Amino acid sequence: MSSAPVHTAALALGDDALVLSHRLGEWAGHAPVLEEEVALANIALDLLGQARVLLSLVGDEDELAYLREEREFRNLQLVEQPNGDFAHTIARQLYFSGYQRLLYEALAAGEGPFAGLAAKAVKEVAYHRDHAEHWVARLGDGTAESHERMQAGCNALWRFTGEMFQPVEGLDIEWEALESVWLEYVTGVLKQATLTVPDGPRKGAWSAGAGRQGLHTEPFGRMLAEMQHLRRSHPGASW
Repeated sequence: MSSAPVHTAALALGDDALVLSHRLGEWAGHAPVLEEEVALANIALDLLGQARVLLSLVGDEDELAYLREEREFRNLQLVEQPNGDFAHTIARQLYFSGYQRLLYEALAAGEGPFAGLAAKAVKEVAYHRDHAEHWVARLGDGTAESHERMQAGCNALWRFTGEMFQPVEGLDIEWEALESVWLEYVTGVLKQATLTVPDGPRKGAWSAGAGRQGLHTEPFGRMLAEMQHLRRSHPGASW
């Protein structure tokens, strides 16, 4: 596997999309309503399509998805977090899709190797973000229980958000500016939903985030084993 900057960036972005796609796919048969099951499945498929394009820039997409070991993945720790309850999943989606929308807009505006992909994907990600916004507002400003659960999800995942803005080799991005816009956006969404912006650390010793360096949280190993089981059980099989 090449270590060229473009490949490094493609692997990071591709792994983000691949892992979150799998997490959202875990809602199949378990979503609170049928319409939402379809919506989450469609978002998962959008992300899977992004992952396929990005990983194909690095090598064989199937081998990269199904045959790498845990320490070889470069996804954000945020996207590998378990679904939890529905509000927890929505909090994860709000944080990530808000970041991804801003990132892809910046990449699409440039002339780098990811401009074409970003220009197409940004429309998908706009829907992902709008979907998350809708549910944050509905749950945050809903019943006392839905408000409590939505706040709990936002609080639990807050410490994973700082990693999104760590520089990635191969991406020419003004990371501090991107983070500032993201914070303003998330703050606005949460306040409109009568939720409180979490006050825990996003960076430093008490935050989280080493997924880009191949260090992952405990749930990721279990998720990866499930995702790779069939391919590893039947090496060389074709369908």
